[in-house]
Amino acid sequence: MNIAIGCDEAAYQLKMVMIRHLKTKPGVAVTDFGAQAGETVLYPDVAKAVAEAVARGDYDRGILFCGTGIGMCITANKVPGIRAAVCHDPFSTERARKSNDAQILCMGERIIGPELAQYLVDIWLQCDFSGGGSTPKVERIKEIEHIYYKQNKNEQNKDEKGE
Repeated sequence: MNIAIGCDEAAYQLKMVMIRHLKTKPGVAVTDFGAQAGETVLYPDVAKAVAEAVARGDYDRGILFCGTGIGMCITANKVPGIRAAVCHDPFSTERARKSNDAQILCMGERIIGPELAQYLVDIWLQCDFSGGGSTPKVERIKEIEHIYYKQNKNEQNKDEKGE
């Protein structure tokens, strides 16, 4: 499994702990999208890069860290095709995968410690989408996303034509 990982400066330490943790997992490869030590970044730029890479299929899943996980999650969910979830407990982490087919996990360094974060990532990596009764719900999310994506494309085309 190929994992894209990123953070802002508020969560650099947790990201590094997680990279070391993921490298101990057989069959897991991890690519760091930043931020680097001492680097100040705008978290939306990191979230966008990771989410786009996952949406393109370059990576199977993504993990994003910031102070709370919320800003990264909001940004990642703007990328068409992405379902990102903020999870700080085992049940939500499991359900994010099994019920919602979330490809990106977001966490906050100011919220949880490294041991819990590693435990949650392990749960998340072991879970797959369950399908069943959740399938029509996830499909509906995709339909809603497509409606707005299509509307935005039409508006963009009008703007380009000067209408």
